[in-house]
Amino acid sequence: MHRSNRDETDRAITRGSDFLQLDPADAPPGGLADWLARRLRDAIADGRLPVGARLPPTRTLAADLRVSRGVVTDAYQRLTDEGHLAGRGRAGTVVVAAPLTPPPAPAAPPTADPSHPDPFHGAPGADAFDALRAAPARIDLTPGVPDLSAFPRAAWQRAERTVLRDLPAAALGYGDPRGAPALRTAVADWLARNRGIRADPAAIVITAGTAQALGLIARALTAAGTRTVAVEDPGSLGARQHLRHGAIATPPVPVDADGVRVDRLRATAAPAVLLTPAHQFPTGAVLSGPRRRDLLAWAAAGGLIIEDDYDAEHRYDRPPVPALRSLLTDRVFYAGSVSKLLAPALRTGWLLPPPAFLDAVIAEKRFADLGNAALPQLVLAELMATGAMERALRPLRTRHRRRRDTMIDAIRAHLPGAAVHGAAAGLHLTITLHPRTDDTALAAAALRRGVKVQPLSWHAQRPGPPGLVLGYAAATATDITDGIAALGRALKTLT
Repeated sequence: MHRSNRDETDRAITRGSDFLQLDPADAPPGGLADWLARRLRDAIADGRLPVGARLPPTRTLAADLRVSRGVVTDAYQRLTDEGHLAGRGRAGTVVVAAPLTPPPAPAAPPTADPSHPDPFHGAPGADAFDALRAAPARIDLTPGVPDLSAFPRAAWQRAERTVLRDLPAAALGYGDPRGAPALRTAVADWLARNRGIRADPAAIVITAGTAQALGLIARALTAAGTRTVAVEDPGSLGARQHLRHGAIATPPVPVDADGVRVDRLRATAAPAVLLTPAHQFPTGAVLSGPRRRDLLAWAAAGGLIIEDDYDAEHRYDRPPVPALRSLLTDRVFYAGSVSKLLAPALRTGWLLPPPAFLDAVIAEKRFADLGNAALPQLVLAELMATGAMERALRPLRTRHRRRRDTMIDAIRAHLPGAAVHGAAAGLHLTITLHPRTDDTALAAAALRRGVKVQPLSWHAQRPGPPGLVLGYAAATATDITDGIAALGRALKTLT
């Protein structure tokens, strides 16, 4: 054999590293950084990489694995952001903290657990999402959650230290129920840069996420005599539940590829409507130009719009669309949050009521909780004002796009009869299935195989095509592929 050919063969055979016995052949296609980050995280959790252990230089490990240096850098950065690693200059990258609990080992698909209620038994109740979150599973493909492992822990810690160092004692007392002025200013700047909304910080109310914003709106509307808010159909079950808890009726309005049917909205005679126009949940439709103009004419004639700017910042294959609030201030309640940008656990969002409702919303917020906790607001304001939040989002979008593509490929391979919707943006895909499919039974069968999904019928008030709503942002490429394969097997048992 020619020497150069033999060398190439040897290199192909020996591709890998003695460090943790890493072999990139184990990684799924397009998921090298995910795979490497998981292997390092597992090694930290089980003690193979104890606190103080030094990792190989990125260039060295990349050469051993015969991967790009960017793959290793990305994996190291993820664990640094999570607080597990830290750069020590000439000392290299070292382990500084272990997870509080080791990650669970892969388990066999769980059997029915009588201690957990069946989330798919009967119509979804107020506790449907709680029951689904509590159900044991190996793979979670439910929608609405970003990649939580990418939360910028190190940046948050730096911002927290800065805030505590400079915080005057008086700031630890009761504050403005609208929220900390620093955060309201940061949110106003964020909305101007990213959503084209010009807002006075004094007109912004910081909320405990979009969920609380909907509750405040419901109470303000009810006090003003409005007891009906039309909703998209299909549309978010959770949003509908919050409005109904506030004694608001929610007549359905059909959605098609151009967004909400404004002609059908007029037919309901509802004085207000809740919409997700930038990226409709769950279909992914974007409200088209002609529909926007028709909707704004409806609002200008006296209608009220509640704009849930769901997933607006997560775009992959289409340009941004302006927020409705930027076009018609006086008739739009605008709600956003960091739940899809950073983490739902922060419980932080913002609400811009129409000027006529601002005082009523502030009063509702005052009597709800006297305002959000001040310290997390100030830390978030620091992240936003310094650009750290935007820096954290840039690589996250790339990662989300890769996981979306992995899910689409897996659906083509294992669910070839499914139609995919909403791929251009967001954190989830919706698939529709054969009309005779029972999507709730399919979701239940998937859960028995250790995979969590949401049936499309949960989010519909009228009869419609069966399907599933599948989140991809918080799952690794391997879990996405395995989860969709399990869905394919579950579907075969029902047909």
